[in-house]
Amino acid sequence: MVGLLVAGGTVLYSRWRSAESSPVLTVRYRTDAPAKTGVAKPWLEVINTSDRTVELSDVTLRYYYSADGGTAYGSNCVQTSLGCSRITERTVAAEDPAPKADHYLLIGFTEAAGTLKPGGTTEGIGVQLYRVDHQKLNQADDRSFNAEDTTYQQSKLVTAYLGGTHVWGEEPNGDTPSSGQTSPATPGASASPVAAPPAGVLFDDFDYTGPDDPALAANGWAARSGEGGPGIEDSWSTEGVDFPAAGDGGTGQALRLRASTDGTERGTRQAEFHSSRPTFFTGTLVARVYLSDKPVSGADGDHVSQSFFTISPDHESPKYSELDYEYLPNGGWGRYGPLLDTTSWRSSDQGDRVTSSQNQKLGGWHTMVITATDDKVVYSLDGRKLFTSGKKYFPRERMTINFSAWFIDLPFKGPRAWEMKVDWLYYQADKAVSAKDVEKSVAGFAAGGTRYVNTLPKA
Repeated sequence: MVGLLVAGGTVLYSRWRSAESSPVLTVRYRTDAPAKTGVAKPWLEVINTSDRTVELSDVTLRYYYSADGGTAYGSNCVQTSLGCSRITERTVAAEDPAPKADHYLLIGFTEAAGTLKPGGTTEGIGVQLYRVDHQKLNQADDRSFNAEDTTYQQSKLVTAYLGGTHVWGEEPNGDTPSSGQTSPATPGASASPVAAPPAGVLFDDFDYTGPDDPALAANGWAARSGEGGPGIEDSWSTEGVDFPAAGDGGTGQALRLRASTDGTERGTRQAEFHSSRPTFFTGTLVARVYLSDKPVSGADGDHVSQSFFTISPDHESPKYSELDYEYLPNGGWGRYGPLLDTTSWRSSDQGDRVTSSQNQKLGGWHTMVITATDDKVVYSLDGRKLFTSGKKYFPRERMTINFSAWFIDLPFKGPRAWEMKVDWLYYQADKAVSAKDVEKSVAGFAAGGTRYVNTLPKA
């Protein structure tokens, strides 16, 4: 039998079934990618094979791999009936590296994931594992990979832990769950349960493989391509959207937007990344954004815009709303830079807006906040209020969330490119939240391995 002790509301699993009966948990695995691939795609299923209910927040899984060339790896959740907001992931360097297992992907569950009743299953959990430099990887060197398992099979090369106790699978050192005795807690296999995210929150750390990552669409994002303005008409391309290591003081991966040109309209590529549905209405929207004061290649002097904004999906809507940050390192529209414009719009007509401009260089990382509550919109940068607009320009309908890098005009010929980056985004619906409190929440998500959260109402 399984003995349980309860202390302070936490379930302590003290003894497991003997080897002669079913294990507490069983893990099934299948792969959706070949050995040599750009992205590893393991699918995992956890089954409660005990006679007691199990808290999923007490469960962790280890998927073992070998980091090709010692490079950094990233991961994300693509699909699960539990909801990817309830899955946590961390890539961890093994304390005792073994052949084909010098790292592992540690998968866990937040308290919102609920419980598994006896015989219950999580159903399939689809995750992706990839090199942050986006080079191809070789799964033949990964302990937990099996090219033949293209349909679900029990896998003892993926280990499971309950409250830190090893209950399924074979660790790289050969350890298996003890027979009929208390199994020792495995260092690093468990941590404090990750609390359920608060209601009304959207958070993304931008851990993706590229603009075609299926997790992007699943999480409600899209990279723009094709026609329209602003800037150089019909020059929007997904080529300028990627997710490198954040660098320059950022953490993990970042969304990067690259605008490039050779000085001709035909040779221009602009970049935009946006929510695919109108998501933002009222509340607090925060992003940590890297702004550039000079091009990453080519000559300086372009009138380029690096923008973070919300906008009505229909520009002709009678309830049109738009809230903008727009950084112009070299100015634009006849104005000298550097300029940071903050603007609230009531219609897409040029004149129906209120705006404020800050004349300062802003190259580097910044925390940009838009707070729309109590019939006013407040724009704040790094904890400093820049501008407040009143009731007339308060949002009247839901808007998409957008980041873009684009050229106002093309003043000279020759190749050059500009970049902006976004480390993370956080939205708390219907409430004013301080930037410091948001940053604490983001740090908590990072510590718990939470990459994406969406607890916004489904309507």
